[in-house]
Formats: sequence, structure tokens, C-alpha cells
Amino acid sequence: MSRDALKTLFHPFETGVIDPPGEGERVLFLGAEAGYRLPEGFGASIAAVQPLRPLYRALEAMRADVAPVVAGEDYDVALILCGKHKGENEDRIAEALKRTRDGAVIVVAGGKEDGIQSLRKRIAKFEWDGDHLPKYHGVAFWFTRPDDVTDAVQKLAKVPVRVDGLFEASPGMFSHDRIDAGSELLASRLPRDFNGHAADFGAGWGYLAVKLAEASPGTKGIDLFEADHDALEAARVNMMANAPRMPARFYWFDLTSEDPRDKYDLIVMNPPFHESHAAEPALGVAIIKAAHKALKQGGKVMLVANRGLQYEQVLAETFKEYGETCRNARFKVLWGKR
Repeated sequence: MSRDALKTLFHPFETGVIDPPGEGERVLFLGAEAGYRLPEGFGASIAAVQPLRPLYRALEAMRADVAPVVAGEDYDVALILCGKHKGENEDRIAEALKRTRDGAVIVVAGGKEDGIQSLRKRIAKFEWDGDHLPKYHGVAFWFTRPDDVTDAVQKLAKVPVRVDGLFEASPGMFSHDRIDAGSELLASRLPRDFNGHAADFGAGWGYLAVKLAEASPGTKGIDLFEADHDALEAARVNMMANAPRMPARFYWFDLTSEDPRDKYDLIVMNPPFHESHAAEPALGVAIIKAAHKALKQGGKVMLVANRGLQYEQVLAETFKEYGETCRNARFKVLWGKR
């Protein structure tokens, strides 16, 4: 079922408050998700942008014109579906300003959990012509693109962060402004003499892969699997900067529904347990099961988890052997052997 915010986004067109763009016009849809129904008279072509692999694949399934990164310019309309990251929402507005023509209409929608009210107030300070409309437990607001967007783009566009002086990351990525404490604990327990083929499942911006390369420089190669296209590109940069001699391959992948083609001697991971807005421990369980399928016989998975997450049960059901390496007040490092 589609998010309410998706219905909120199209509501101004449904009610005729904003004229739907017609045939021959071009619409840029940032943060697009599947499940929308076009209002009557909405005949414009839509270029959808979605960097998260599961949401991208859902758009593909409905035969949307979708890409993981934005392209093109001089769009007549921009639609922005907000997510939970403030910096990412603001960056999408900056991107819309850069990619639309003068006088284009930019429509933004989100729910309370997306911080839509504070975002609307922030954008209102630019004093652009526009309005807003609450509906479906959310708010849609819109404005007309001004001639000069230089100042607004500079203020709204996200700035890459240097983490620990070594890694590049950006708002919207997991732990974009610091090294995650759980990943750090797992990194401290990585093998020092590993020399097989390894993978990092849910690699994020590449911290664990870099740390494995440092701990075991004899590793034959590391494959990085990540569902967030932007994070995967950051991981590519970070591996090149911090582990340039380590053979690495990068896969934009939904590990809950796509099977890696290779088998590994070691898989490391800090499995995600949030999908979109909701906490979903089953996501971590699915990725642990995917790791079991992707391991060679005798291969090992090492993972870190919040102490409250009961991954031991799936390890016991799936792996020949399993155990706990260590724990602290917040996290535990677990392992399983196929």
C-alpha cells in the first residue's frame, strides 16, 4: 500500500488547485515511490528518481521511467516526496531548483514524521509565490521557481561530510556524520589473517569494507552490496581513498529479493532493521538468510546488532554453528558458520 504522503503530493492536482501538467510537458519526480495514481488531465511524462533499490524496483514493476540519479534540465514541474532525513529533503528541493525552468511549479509533500511543517516554514522564508494544502495526515506545499536560484541552492544543497577525516558521506546515508558505534565494535573483531573472498552486506558508505582491508590486507577481494545508490557511490570513493590496493566490486542490490551470483568465505555486516519509516527487524533476518545462501560451505558471517534484536534464533535455525564474539552495553557481535 502506498504511503499517505504520496496521495498528499497529488492532491492539489486532483482538486484542481494546481493545473495538472499536460501532454508535451515534463515532470521530474524526486524521491519517487510506486503506488501513485495520476489525476485526470495529468498527461505529462514523468522522470522518476529513486536511489533506494527496493523502491526503484517497485517503480520499475509499474513501468515507470525511473533512474537512481537525476538527469536532464528545464523540467516544467518538479514533484518531491519527502523522506525522514531533513538534509536529504532540502537537497531535493535544491536539485529541483537546478533542474526546472524559470516559472516551473515545484510541489513538495510529506507527513509529520518527515518534518514537513518545519520544511515548509524554512522554504517560506524565501518568500516565493506559493501555497499549501493539508490532506491525508500530511501537507503539500508548492511554489513557483524564481529566475535566480543561486542563493537558495547554496543554502539548501547538502554538503558531503568528512567522517573521522577519512571517509566521505552525505545526509540521508546511515550514520552519515560519524562512525556507527556498532560497526566500530565489529571492526575491532575482524580477522587479522583472512585471505579468502569477502563481502560486505549492506555496506553503506564502506566503513566495514575498509576496515577489513586494513585488518587483513591478504584478502583476495571484497564485494560491497548496498541498496542505497548514493551510499554505494560514496563507498566506491572511500575504498579507493583508504584501501586502493584491495580488489573491490560494487553492487547496487536489494539483498532481500536479489541473490548474489558469487559465493564467499566471509561476509561481514551491520544489517539494517529500518525500511523507509518503520522499524522492521525482519529486514535484518532476511539479510542474514541471504548471507547464508551466499557463503561457501564452511564460510562464516560476522555481524553486529543491537542487544535487543534476537538474531540468535535465525542463526540457530540457518547455520551449522553460531555464537557470540563479544558485547557491550549497546551492541553484540555474532557469528555463524555454514
